[in-house]
Amino acid sequence: MRLKQKLQDVLPKEQLGHVSNRIHVIGDVAILSLPAEVEGNKEDIAEAVISQNKNIRIVLDKISKLEGDRRVATFEVLSGIGGTVTNHKEYGFTYRMDVTQVFFNSHLSYEHQRVASQVRPGESVLVPFAGVGPFVVPIAARGAKVMALEKSSSACRWLAENLRANDVEERAAILNADAFCVLQMINRTFDRAVVPTPYGMDKILETIADAVRTGGAVHFYAFKRRQQIDGLSKKYEDMGFEIGLCRRCGNVAPGVSRWAFDLVKC
Repeated sequence: MRLKQKLQDVLPKEQLGHVSNRIHVIGDVAILSLPAEVEGNKEDIAEAVISQNKNIRIVLDKISKLEGDRRVATFEVLSGIGGTVTNHKEYGFTYRMDVTQVFFNSHLSYEHQRVASQVRPGESVLVPFAGVGPFVVPIAARGAKVMALEKSSSACRWLAENLRANDVEERAAILNADAFCVLQMINRTFDRAVVPTPYGMDKILETIADAVRTGGAVHFYAFKRRQQIDGLSKKYEDMGFEIGLCRRCGNVAPGVSRWAFDLVKC
């Protein structure tokens, strides 16, 4: 959904130029990040979003960056009815959550499916930073046994609900713990690890490497500039990984993208 097209008759051109073109939609909730230049027109913008999309029930404005252990922002309700709990659907799975309590990125839906499609029944899979389950649920549905690590107690509660709702609760275990700490105490290895790394936490790969068996797979996500990728690839090879795939999967800031690496532990 491109926001500027919806606002051509709502905002003057000088204000329209300050507005980002993207809307983050989770279920029936639309999340905007509006600049100070349109402060007096926020409600009009929200009404335009709702009136032009029948699937949107409520519009929020993100008024802070992601903060704290839960990786959540502060939001302002601009328009709409009902609360901030929603059901989000991806590839046949449903995720229920309160978008003000947990981190969820619907723009990674293809990655959730792409990675899950590589999992074989019977695999043991580690998912740190598991959130409400967008990697855990489809991987468990493939017949794997999943250990989900999540530091946020709110996210763990929603994850447990989503495992039940998608009939995979018997194939996933949830640990409400800091991945950096708990992995040093788990005396076992996994066939695969899926690591949707939060910004600035790349060092987790060193810990993950010890938790994956030789020949096992690691799907690792990092926030980098394009010119950093060659050096980063060399670093991963020096750590004992073979790189099977490296792909860009979305901008997160000017010049900075999220990159997906499919690695094999040598």
